[in-house]
Amino acid sequence: MLSAWFRIMLWKRILGALVAGVIIGMLWGSDAASIAWIGGLFVRLIRMVVVPLVFVTLVSGGVSMGDPSKLGSLGVKTLAVYMSTTLAAILIGLTLAAYLQPGIGVDLSLAVPSSVQAPIPLSERLLSIVPSNPIAALAEGNILAIIFFALLVGISLLVIGEKGRPVSELMNASTEMMLKITHWVMEVAPFGVFALIASVAGNQGVSALLDVVILVVCVVLACAAHMLIIHGLIMMRIVLRLSAGSFFKGARDAMLVAFSTSSSSATLPVSMSVAENKLGIKPVVASTVLPLGATINMDGTALYVGIVSVFAAQAFGVELTLADYAIMAGSTTLVSVGTAAVPGASLFLMAAVMGAVGITPEQIAIVIGFILPFDRPLDMLRTAVNIGGDLSVSTAVANWEGEFDDEIFNRQ
Repeated sequence: MLSAWFRIMLWKRILGALVAGVIIGMLWGSDAASIAWIGGLFVRLIRMVVVPLVFVTLVSGGVSMGDPSKLGSLGVKTLAVYMSTTLAAILIGLTLAAYLQPGIGVDLSLAVPSSVQAPIPLSERLLSIVPSNPIAALAEGNILAIIFFALLVGISLLVIGEKGRPVSELMNASTEMMLKITHWVMEVAPFGVFALIASVAGNQGVSALLDVVILVVCVVLACAAHMLIIHGLIMMRIVLRLSAGSFFKGARDAMLVAFSTSSSSATLPVSMSVAENKLGIKPVVASTVLPLGATINMDGTALYVGIVSVFAAQAFGVELTLADYAIMAGSTTLVSVGTAAVPGASLFLMAAVMGAVGITPEQIAIVIGFILPFDRPLDMLRTAVNIGGDLSVSTAVANWEGEFDDEIFNRQ
């Protein structure tokens, strides 16, 4: 029986766990929370490997570049594509919200106001990239600071050459070690996913979504359109001349884990494993682009914030002009950089974006209170979009930098 279990492809086991979790959770009800600790244990396991995996793979990747100037080319392309896809996601969300009008006729009188933490200012986010204490950054899991310090270590090893070979070999061996641990952790994924989904379905179910059907439909359509059109059709087929089907097959393990955990950061080890083993992205790109994406690339979050902002304006009768839509698109693109890669982080963005178009703090509190009961299921969906976007951009950058193995990609 055990050998038969492992013969089933991992994505099928995870998908089966998702379906079973929804069914059991809805039947079990709120008591399903009693197994939430299993899901929590799974999340702790994958978070356990995030920091060491990011650090050693980035150092190893920096050494394998062979030329420090290559880092500049890679970084510029990565940031440009990430910002472009985020802006595209926002435009899709705003367009659908303006057309479907999810806020028209919605009664917010029964919503319980809820305060929301302001997003981290962009200037503060940029300043935090340079760690005052690298060891503290590792301990706190500050991914941007870890990326900065690890790249400095990798480039320094590259520059000093032969003297740094022992450390370089240690980092290469450490990378293999961490990838093996990640593989072991992923074997626990079906059980963790089952517990997480059962707990969510038991406590919230799908009934809460019925109260805001048009808003939910709007979010689902926007997520599907962004993944299929921007990443599947434009990025894969038109720009890269690759099979969109092969991309989505290769990315599905990471997207399923992202759906269950609602955390881009927690999914990072899975994303890196999938990138190298199923999408043919070589470590030098995967170890650089994906950690950065988990921190600043929030396609699903951005389109969701845009949709909810339009929803709020419609519900409160705030007339939006073309200039208002442009302000929302620009402000969402900028503040999404300061979003934490954890469940529910998009709620932190809403005050800044809604406030930019004239929605008062009291109205913002009412909207946040209104959407909180059903935010988790939608958070799961948009996190899967975030991870899909990270992997798509990584595939593109790997192609452009000559760090791509098309045989592995086409094997899907």
